[in-house]
Amino acid sequence: MKAIIFDLDGTLVDSVPDLHLAANMLLEAHHCKGLEQAQVRSFVGNGIPVLVEKICKAAGLPFDDSNKEAIIADYLSFYDQELEGKNTQPFAGVRACLEAFRAKGIHMGLCTNKPEAPTRIILKDLGFDALFATVIGGDSLPQRKPSPEPLWKSFEGFDLNDCLFVGDSEVDAATAHAAGVSCALYAQGYRQTPLSELPHDFSFSDFAELLAYVEAKL
Repeated sequence: MKAIIFDLDGTLVDSVPDLHLAANMLLEAHHCKGLEQAQVRSFVGNGIPVLVEKICKAAGLPFDDSNKEAIIADYLSFYDQELEGKNTQPFAGVRACLEAFRAKGIHMGLCTNKPEAPTRIILKDLGFDALFATVIGGDSLPQRKPSPEPLWKSFEGFDLNDCLFVGDSEVDAATAHAAGVSCALYAQGYRQTPLSELPHDFSFSDFAELLAYVEAKL
């Protein structure tokens, strides 16, 4: 195993608290009733534009070609405010696992549908920015997951047979499958579909399990 690329939301960090707060700030600004955190959690995975569209649909807020760019911009503004509160935190065991991979000389990168700017803010706030050689956000390329291009870009220069993509969701499983890359899924993430129904090579509930899985392949 020479290179590992990670998803961010639901895989390395629990970002739902900030995404949820930003959603309700947006809805309050438009005089709509707020949503429960669990509902917003179920919307995560396809990037901010899709997240905002689902939030608006659930709350009865019009979202179409005439206003969607402005509403997305409003949401991103509220989300940037929430990031300053540092509610987004890594899941248990993530930091130790990443540091162990770095010590073994494994190339690590990030491939997420979250826009690149807030992604880099989160990585810097958590002290993770130095761990990742590449960061591909949902707006870094014309395509975003589940299209394979972002993942291929993340693994550029490596034989895909020596690579692993670590995610948590239906989108991540579909991306890895489309890209022809081995996939490990974090079972405690934001997935809605049973693991048995998703294409993947390995699943784990503890990052120590992921570390052991990779070590066995070195």
